[in-house]
Amino acid sequence: MKSTLVVTALLAVILAGCQTNPVSGRTQLVLVSEEQAQSSSAQAYAQTLNEARNKGKLSSNAALNNRVKRITDRLIVQAGNMYPPSRDWKWSVAVIDEPTLNAWCMPGGKMAIYTGIIEKLKLSDDEIAQVMGHEIAHALLGHGRERMSRAMATQGGLQIGSILAGHDLTVLAPVADIALTLPNSRENESEADRYGIELAARAGYDPHAAINLWEKMGQASGNGPPQFLSTHPAPGNRIQALTALVPKMMPIYEKAPK
Repeated sequence: MKSTLVVTALLAVILAGCQTNPVSGRTQLVLVSEEQAQSSSAQAYAQTLNEARNKGKLSSNAALNNRVKRITDRLIVQAGNMYPPSRDWKWSVAVIDEPTLNAWCMPGGKMAIYTGIIEKLKLSDDEIAQVMGHEIAHALLGHGRERMSRAMATQGGLQIGSILAGHDLTVLAPVADIALTLPNSRENESEADRYGIELAARAGYDPHAAINLWEKMGQASGNGPPQFLSTHPAPGNRIQALTALVPKMMPIYEKAPK
């Protein structure tokens, strides 16, 4: 009886947490409020930057920092047009001096890009705009909140499974995490590609750079993990999808201020 009530309660919470994203129109599981997501992200961001600062890993290259800020400032303006509530976010961008091929944007607009992706791939301004446009799109599309919510739902499901089975099933957490989150994570990446290239085009950055970027990423990654165990679409699939989007983005780019 108790387990039935727990299952019923969890299902009710999950159903109540299904919301339609205002940018994509897709229904998402959102159990974490925007305020909670932004607050936790701000704390994590401050901790990340403090650690990087203590290790001497925050870039002191003024030219590079200014370049990244100039590009992201243009993207932020268009983010506000795409998703008006983001105009009130406390946007911030950091350049972290590490060889990692990575960048990210947390809920609320806390961003970072690593020198490795800029320097190893010799990124142009248009290509940096594609990287950061993609990451900003993740935030506009609520993917951070969705990821947090799925983690909560997974943990809740495992706890209920333990009750029903009469023993602890939390050892299966890694498998459950892959089973629950992997397909949607790939979907999120494809969504961020779609809206990221549009965001960059609106900001006056050439959509063709998205193809160039992922060609470079494909060459840099070499023989990566198989696609079914990756949260990112395979570079070839990604390039094919972006190539189909470029003609639709060109009119937006041509009308955008340069």
